[in-house]
Amino acid sequence: MSNTNTYNSSIAELDSILLGQKIHFNHYGNSKMPFACLSAKGISQTFIKIDGENIGETFEVLDVSGGYGSACLGASHPVPKQALIRAVDNVGYVTDEIASKERSQLLVNLLGPNGLWNQYFPESSYHVSGRNSGSEGMELALRLILESRFDTRNLKYKPGLEERNTILAFEGAWHGWTSGLVPLLNRRHYRIGLPNTSTSEPYGVKIDHIPFGDSKVLEEYFQEKKDQLLAVIVEPIQGDAGIIIPPEGYLRHLSGLCQSNETLLVADEVLTFAKTGKYFAMNDKEGHIPTDITVIGKSLGMGVLSTSMVIARKDLTIRSSGGVSTSDLRPITCAVINDGIQFVEEAKLLSNAIELGEYIKQLSAELVLKFPGVYQEARGIGVMHGIELTEKSTAKLAELRNCIIRNGVYVEFMAGAGRRSHGKRYIYPTMRIAPALISTKQEIQTVFERLSTASKEFEGVII
Repeated sequence: MSNTNTYNSSIAELDSILLGQKIHFNHYGNSKMPFACLSAKGISQTFIKIDGENIGETFEVLDVSGGYGSACLGASHPVPKQALIRAVDNVGYVTDEIASKERSQLLVNLLGPNGLWNQYFPESSYHVSGRNSGSEGMELALRLILESRFDTRNLKYKPGLEERNTILAFEGAWHGWTSGLVPLLNRRHYRIGLPNTSTSEPYGVKIDHIPFGDSKVLEEYFQEKKDQLLAVIVEPIQGDAGIIIPPEGYLRHLSGLCQSNETLLVADEVLTFAKTGKYFAMNDKEGHIPTDITVIGKSLGMGVLSTSMVIARKDLTIRSSGGVSTSDLRPITCAVINDGIQFVEEAKLLSNAIELGEYIKQLSAELVLKFPGVYQEARGIGVMHGIELTEKSTAKLAELRNCIIRNGVYVEFMAGAGRRSHGKRYIYPTMRIAPALISTKQEIQTVFERLSTASKEFEGVII
């Protein structure tokens, strides 16, 4: 175990931490991990054993999960801290019904005539709404899709859109947990027993799935379903599927097919936002790839707030009062985003992500070569990487994760795309390496040294 110490605490305090963990809803379907976090700064966290052997022992953990990919500035960063203090003292809590100086400043800085993202989303063509989370943002995107074919004044289909009842998603994709989004997943485990989509009722829709990254399958699908296809929803890099990066040109080809077929294209950039060396992963050698709706989240809240933005073409709207949200870009949220993005620019953190990404790619490949019984493939870009497990190590995933944590690294494991159609190989669970943008090369080196130690220890378990 890395840098262990004994925490000077009473049994009552440890019992209280353990009791609180037991009260908290268990969403993971297995025993909760025997660790608790006491404090954190940057990507360094202090963990304590709260169950099993060596209760009360503390140790340092380097977090490369980024809090499900949300803490782009790590923990205890002064920029969001000062933004929160300034906002609580000054900016108020008005809803989106009332214009806010802080909100307007943020949106003009991003989409205004000289805005940071104006070349992608000019204010003349796009508008923005905020939500509490990536899932809520994707729900709003789904609502915009469905409303696009409906005449809210006359309460019927818009002429010519009566047959547009199909949304295309991709095998292995992840777009959120809510009941409206679960049908977009092709994973039976998450869908069975919950309300499903159907075209048997008026204004119903159905969801199709095809493999991600296969242009031939994509073209065949458009040829077959183009008259029914209302929208396509895509992650530019699939996250939970195992960090699956499409071939060069695939996303631009998809965008072109959607434009020529008058099909809406929604980019789910909740996870990819600010992780690939650019703000948006809908990008290739030719530049930005056009979309009708883009949803960003996670890193947008700078690790201190859960928030998202939906950037949509101005002609895509929702019926009057149908899209009102309690927390649509409240001024405090806008202050954190505005100051955070300004710091990302000043500190050149996107460039840092590219440099770190090359180093992570090198070290990940070396880890796979060194432990072929544990890992089988490394994939990634910027600060968004995945190291896929073998079938054998998948069977003992919980043991592997606990072993890695005990050795001083906090990682997450994504489900992997699993079984896919059209002869695509099975994608096993994948360890996600998504460190904060402020991470250093030395920290990443230490992470992989510890991963190597843990992998060697775990290898003895599965051989």
